[in-house]
Amino acid sequence: KQGIADYYQLDSKQIFVGNGSDEVLALAFYSFFEQDKPLLFPDLSYSFYPVYCDFYALRHRTLAVNDDFAINLSDYLAAHQQQGSTGVIFPNPNAPTGRYLSLEAIRDFLQQYQNRVVIVDEAYIDFGGESAVKLINQFDNLLVVQTFSKSRALAGMRAGFAMGHADLINGLERAKNSFNSYPLDRLAQVAALAALEDKDYFAQQRKKIINTRQWTVKQLEALQFKVIPSQANFVLASPPRGNAEALYFYLKQKGILVRFFNSERLTPYCRITIGTDQEMQALIGAIEAWLSPHT
Repeated sequence: KQGIADYYQLDSKQIFVGNGSDEVLALAFYSFFEQDKPLLFPDLSYSFYPVYCDFYALRHRTLAVNDDFAINLSDYLAAHQQQGSTGVIFPNPNAPTGRYLSLEAIRDFLQQYQNRVVIVDEAYIDFGGESAVKLINQFDNLLVVQTFSKSRALAGMRAGFAMGHADLINGLERAKNSFNSYPLDRLAQVAALAALEDKDYFAQQRKKIINTRQWTVKQLEALQFKVIPSQANFVLASPPRGNAEALYFYLKQKGILVRFFNSERLTPYCRITIGTDQEMQALIGAIEAWLSPHT
């Protein structure tokens, strides 16, 4: 906790550590949201949010992202005014779209949405965004959740954490001690601290992924793909004529795995994770071969 607090210039009382950010989120849903009014989150977001709501018998209301997949926080204020709400949660950058909300937009929202917890789920924030952790000392209802599994490449360690007002952290601690009093294991703590301390390596790898993402976007757009602006380590891209499912199966036959979401709004798109330069070059080469019979 002290290592995280030092890194983000907070007090250790503002830090909660859990066995992966999924445990952190599950405990936050249990601790802060009530059953009488709906929890608000985007219709395109992390698939576990409705799972947690169902498990805890929480009402929820999904709000549609814009046509360009951006989250419009004014919709959440309007929904709260119409029928009330027990809180708000959204990923930033969002998944699976990669769209990012600026710190200013989040600050403006928090100034108007008070006395209920707002969770900003920042699993992908290090790939180009600015963390809302800077707002924690201004808003006592803000909880920022992060993980070591993405930008710090420690998925196997199962280390997640939350940052917020000491009262929110105390609530999470009491909930965790009721469910699972075991702390993060010692190996995970050593690995997480080492990842925080090796700032130069982290900066180098982060920059490398961002540069490769930018290169990949340029290549896809040159091939007439529609690419959603992303600040994550993936891009959501629609091939010409939107035949994403056919592209998904073609790439799979070539040993290249992307994600295809068989849902109404996402059917024209594949989500492409950013790998090494060589992997992304192989991807673009395979896509060019797939497109050649169609051009």
